[in-house]
Amino acid sequence: MRKDSLLVSSGIFTWILSGVLCQYCAASAGQGDRPAVSDSSSALPDAPSALPAQSNQTAQVATANQTVQGRMQTKRILGVVPNFEAVSADVKLPRQSAKQKFKDATDDSFDYSSFIFVGGLAGVGQASNSIPEFHQGAAGYARYYWHTFVDQTDENYLVEFAFPVALHQDGRYYTLGRGGIMKRTVYSLSRILITRTDSGNETFNASEIIGAGAAAGMSDFYYPEQERTWTKTGQRWLTNVSLDGATFALREFWPDINNALFHSKE
Repeated sequence: MRKDSLLVSSGIFTWILSGVLCQYCAASAGQGDRPAVSDSSSALPDAPSALPAQSNQTAQVATANQTVQGRMQTKRILGVVPNFEAVSADVKLPRQSAKQKFKDATDDSFDYSSFIFVGGLAGVGQASNSIPEFHQGAAGYARYYWHTFVDQTDENYLVEFAFPVALHQDGRYYTLGRGGIMKRTVYSLSRILITRTDSGNETFNASEIIGAGAAAGMSDFYYPEQERTWTKTGQRWLTNVSLDGATFALREFWPDINNALFHSKE
């Protein structure tokens, strides 16, 4: 896949992420402009309360439950995009088995939305004539489609299954869920380089870096000879890593966006 097509694909994903984050910021700002409502929860901790102690406890529990619900991940983003590997903030899960890692990679590769996403990328590639050797027309689109599908599937199984099993790493995304936008953005993008081991310790994310590179290298076996240069292979590697980074950022803010725009109904 040539540089122009790779940049277009990465740009589309980044544009979607930026738009969703802008909607979240606008919704948050709108909530901040609302007039303050006086209730017992806004009083200082040592101030006398006008409500009975039991009522205060009930209100605190309800507020806590609402906060937790607003930080919960959902199985899909916008009801379409798979979000199976996202872990809600402060949630502790048992270690993944090899079977579970294989299932995650399979779900991401063969979910119905994956075929739609691949179709879009194939269309962009054909429209920009990124690989002239594929030609145009229905046959050309079919070539773009199956190459893109194999690219995505290779990377999913290497990054989410093969290397995590071999290196005993946890491929799930653990949501930070607290702090400002900048702090959480830096955290989410840092997950490209940092992940967890099966025992819960942080470590270098070799599964992502090496797995994405291996997937790009494997593409040289089925791409035309003109697309097998070091430069083009490196471009595919960087695009894989960049798209994964954008996915991490989207996962980090999705619970807040979902709560602000849809009141956690998705």
